[in-house]
Amino acid sequence: MARITGRTVLIVGASSGIGAEVARQLAGGGNRFVITARRAAELAAVAAEIRAAGSVCLDLPADALDPTAAAGVVAAAVTEYGSVDIALLNAGQGPDMSMDRVGVADVSRIMALNYDVAVNYLVPLIAQLRGQAGGGLIAHTNSLAGLMGVPRQGPYSAAKAAVRTLLDTARVELAPHGVRFTSIHPGFVATERVGGDGLPKPFQISQERAARHVVRALEREPAQACFPRPAAALVRTLRALPAPVSDAVLRRLAAGL
Repeated sequence: MARITGRTVLIVGASSGIGAEVARQLAGGGNRFVITARRAAELAAVAAEIRAAGSVCLDLPADALDPTAAAGVVAAAVTEYGSVDIALLNAGQGPDMSMDRVGVADVSRIMALNYDVAVNYLVPLIAQLRGQAGGGLIAHTNSLAGLMGVPRQGPYSAAKAAVRTLLDTARVELAPHGVRFTSIHPGFVATERVGGDGLPKPFQISQERAARHVVRALEREPAQACFPRPAAALVRTLRALPAPVSDAVLRRLAAGL
């Protein structure tokens, strides 16, 4: 397994959380970074850390909900470095959201924040990677919630499942062009954004540990990478159980046991 060095790495959603930590963990490898997020000041701070660790970095504030802006980030990466070797699509949100309390606009917004943002980068990246020598890797930070419907995370689960299905299709279609796809499925991760949302978080891990798992997935390029092990095992078990049994377990977990 080769360590990631001397590569062009695009990270979407890199101003904080898992995206920023992945950039920090790869920054010592002499890589060429393009990092993007909406928050310019936070993004610039991460870029400064990357440069201090010995890698070059282009930081580009952009709104992932804007397809023109997303295509512009990909184009800027190619203009700056000539290619994109690895792209990590890390934008998304999963707030506590019960189906008996949401409106249509709430569900549509969660779909946009988790599905549309991935598509906005996926399409221009495919166009670039399928035409460059050696293809490249497109990885997406999904969620264990994208593997089954999780109480209080229904719209989020649905959006993540949609992205997973889309990448599964793209993996088959684009393999002859050297374009590879990895769906990364973390469990609960202790980021600033979700710290006080009140949602029970069994088997929660730190963002530093989550980023180590992500880096390992970028190195090994599995079709699906699920972690941490206890949470992934629980999801596999629940998917295999009869629906009445798994539903009862999920209700208890959602209530905080």
